[in-house]
Amino acid sequence: QVHLVESGGGLVQAGGSLRLSCAASGRGFSSYTLAWFRQTPEKEREFVAATSWISGNAYYQDSVKGRFNISRDNAKNTVDLQMSSLKPEDSGVYYCAAQQGIRVVVASEYTEWGQGTQVTVSS
Repeated sequence: QVHLVESGGGLVQAGGSLRLSCAASGRGFSSYTLAWFRQTPEKEREFVAATSWISGNAYYQDSVKGRFNISRDNAKNTVDLQMSSLKPEDSGVYYCAAQQGIRVVVASEYTEWGQGTQVTVSS
């Protein structure tokens, strides 16, 4: 089991960049698929990006491809989300999540969640 804590959110103008970080404590970090989801009051929690411990691949929601990059450091027990060319529709609470399964885009498959960090992109 891992405990996740996000940081790095904030207010940024459209076109700007932010880097979110998620630090994990606990055992077995390298055996978890790690993901970022986001949520707004108008939408259900949606998948943003993931890095699979099984395949080693990264996965992205179509709307963030080419703008966001997910990276993990198993030595430091961290997973980061570098966000560039931000748009107002990228605003929301971003959550870090972990699971040991294979369905990387399905929120209900994730067993561990952080508390979330707010990202606001102004137009």
